[in-house]
Amino acid sequence: MSKNKKVVRYRKPFSINIGVIIFIIIFIYLVFNVFSYMTTEHISVYEVEQGTMAENNIYRGLILRDEQVYYASVSGAPNFYVRETSKVGSGNLVCSVDENGDVSRQINEASQDSSALNADDLTEIEEMIQEFQLTYQAGSFYNVYSFKENVDSALTESLSLAALGSITDYAANAQAGNTFHMVNADQPGVVVYYTDGYEDVTTETFTSAMFDEASYSRTNIQNLSQVNAGDPLYKLIKSEYWDIVLPISAETAARLADDDTLQLRFVKDDKKAYATYTLTEREGQNYLILSLQSSMIRYAKERYVEVELLLTEETGLKIPNSAITEKEFYTIPKEYFMKGGDSDSDGILIQSQDKNGKQITEFVAPTIYYETDECYYIDGEQVSPDDTILKSDSSATYRIGTQTASLKGVYNINKGYAVFKQIDILYQNEEYAIVRTGTTYGIALYDHIALDGTKIHENDLVK
Repeated sequence: MSKNKKVVRYRKPFSINIGVIIFIIIFIYLVFNVFSYMTTEHISVYEVEQGTMAENNIYRGLILRDEQVYYASVSGAPNFYVRETSKVGSGNLVCSVDENGDVSRQINEASQDSSALNADDLTEIEEMIQEFQLTYQAGSFYNVYSFKENVDSALTESLSLAALGSITDYAANAQAGNTFHMVNADQPGVVVYYTDGYEDVTTETFTSAMFDEASYSRTNIQNLSQVNAGDPLYKLIKSEYWDIVLPISAETAARLADDDTLQLRFVKDDKKAYATYTLTEREGQNYLILSLQSSMIRYAKERYVEVELLLTEETGLKIPNSAITEKEFYTIPKEYFMKGGDSDSDGILIQSQDKNGKQITEFVAPTIYYETDECYYIDGEQVSPDDTILKSDSSATYRIGTQTASLKGVYNINKGYAVFKQIDILYQNEEYAIVRTGTTYGIALYDHIALDGTKIHENDLVK
């Protein structure tokens, strides 16, 4: 007896691997998002901030003052007892000239002893250091040199006077022998120890060549160890009134022609002042002559100074120029707007025909982007240029596309999509603009706007 040995292969039932399917779905999702990210244009965001901008009107001017140079009557070694840019009264000791040099040498040697400083001298120097520490800014490092000069001058003045006092008898004998000469101020003023040949120049006699600083030279008298009879010994500035002469363009001169007062800022130390001014023209060049009654002593050692004319300074919301764009709007007379709808909003009655040719009216409340005394500005989101609107309680009509106008603005993206906001530009330079705050249809402080207004349109979603 034979048995049937035929074997039938067992077919496994089809099974779904849920893990693989989930992995494939996630993989497709990731690929889609990466592709979407790579191909979508991304909008950079700028947060609106408060700012101030001024028109750049920085000039370098020539300083003119009422100055008088005093000259040595004899030759010898000079010593100075008054700090530069300090005020002196009539009869005050300014300097001395020693013909033999013996007294001057003893004064110089004695002035090396810092222990000769009294309590008042030390207090004054301490106050200078404290003031410098409080006002120092890393961006104005040049002030360190001014501070060093001021401290050196204060030390020289105090130590030289102390040294002169310590050799009173020796100096008196030399003075009696007519070899040591004390020089006193014959009138009050501010002492400076340099000459440059411009002491007698006035606003009537200055020339264009004086603005060429490459040819300008000055002599620092304090650096001289010997003077000859007839050489400059010191200089007195006799008045607080002073002038700054600035070469300016014809456009700036025309702009200033209708006034006589302005505010300026000294670039060196960021101090501001008001000045009266006059305009003059010489050899085809326009000049602005600023007349001041204060701050002279602060710049007594300077012949040239950089000043900024504060002709325009605006404060408002600061935005980059790249965010500014223009959009076209329909201008609708205000008399065609009325209250209506569920929200009691301002809107218009649009007249149209249904499919049967019957005239119907529909109330539409479009977004108002700007207004003038006569018109509202609306866009074409809810209306078309061929739509006709009715005037309330009248048979008068107006076609929406009759008049259009463009507005400058930015796209506000606070809500995740772009909304055009009109701006009123107060001042603009190459990079930024200052716009008016508190406008009805404009932007506000800390709003988020599209950094590039050309890459976004109304209602675009921001990703």
